[in-house]
Amino acid sequence: MAESASTPGFNIHSAPLEVDNYAEVDDDPSSDYAEDFPSDTTSLNSLITSYRFENGRRYHSYKDGAYWGPNDEQQNQQLDIAHHMFTVLLDNKLVLAPIDENIQNVVDLGTGTGVWAIDFADEYPGAQVLGTDLSPIQPSFVPPNLQFEIDDASEPWVYPDNHFDLVHVRALYGGIADWPAFYREAFRHIRPGGWIDQLEMSIQFSSDDGTVTDDHVLATWSKTFIEAGEKFGKTFRIADLAKGYMQEAGFENVTERRFKLPVGPWSRDPKLKKLGRWNLVHCEQGIEGWAMALLTRVMGWTYMEVQVFLVEMRKGLRDPNIHAYFSVVGVYGQKPV
Repeated sequence: MAESASTPGFNIHSAPLEVDNYAEVDDDPSSDYAEDFPSDTTSLNSLITSYRFENGRRYHSYKDGAYWGPNDEQQNQQLDIAHHMFTVLLDNKLVLAPIDENIQNVVDLGTGTGVWAIDFADEYPGAQVLGTDLSPIQPSFVPPNLQFEIDDASEPWVYPDNHFDLVHVRALYGGIADWPAFYREAFRHIRPGGWIDQLEMSIQFSSDDGTVTDDHVLATWSKTFIEAGEKFGKTFRIADLAKGYMQEAGFENVTERRFKLPVGPWSRDPKLKKLGRWNLVHCEQGIEGWAMALLTRVMGWTYMEVQVFLVEMRKGLRDPNIHAYFSVVGVYGQKPV
């Protein structure tokens, strides 16, 4: 399952990424994002679909305020872009864990638009796949072995013990208050020999050549959101904590893999250059949604203060002289037989 340790960009502790001095940033970074994703949503009761509208964005109403990300079309496109980007990063793998081809019961927690669950259900037609989220933003036309439910993954789980062959988690940073309890719940509901597989982004922008300085706007973004997460009570540092928490919960064969994900097409490596283009689109599509609720509700900023910050962020993201990346961390573990 693992790539060679010498593969460029596939270990955060590997040699520095090489810069392509002739890289150009597209004027229209979303021009190659042409795929249309279904936008129709599951029919649910009016309580769940009575969304909260704030500062021009739409948010979930079920467990109002429990999660800071919008659930409108703009943010949903960001989620679908992220899915494509992560799939390319993992060489078209949907999980890192060495799961059985005859896998039976799978749950995708925080499924978002459901795009990962749809792809998994298509690839494993013999599996029963469940996707859960606070928002009913998933399509209604899905594979017959897939269903979606509205649920809060941070609450005690209602599923049978020793049930799931795979619990999948992706990009739940800032979404769980008590991660140790979350992993204990996962451990209880995974069958012996089953797996938990998690992929998280670090929000810490870095550079190997020192172009992301401590006073750069990208570094300010990182520090601001780490502070906001701690103040909100839901850490953004889970990428660095997941391995230890899984081990504490009782999982064995816990494996961590780290990837460098460039922002922009500055890398010489062809795969990383492609990923950098996608990540620039991903960041530009997502930053307002990532910022607005956290900075206004939690940090006390005004709407205009957030917009001014976002203008500087967009400049920083597109600056060809800044060779930024952040780490993507995959962690998986197995429940003892």
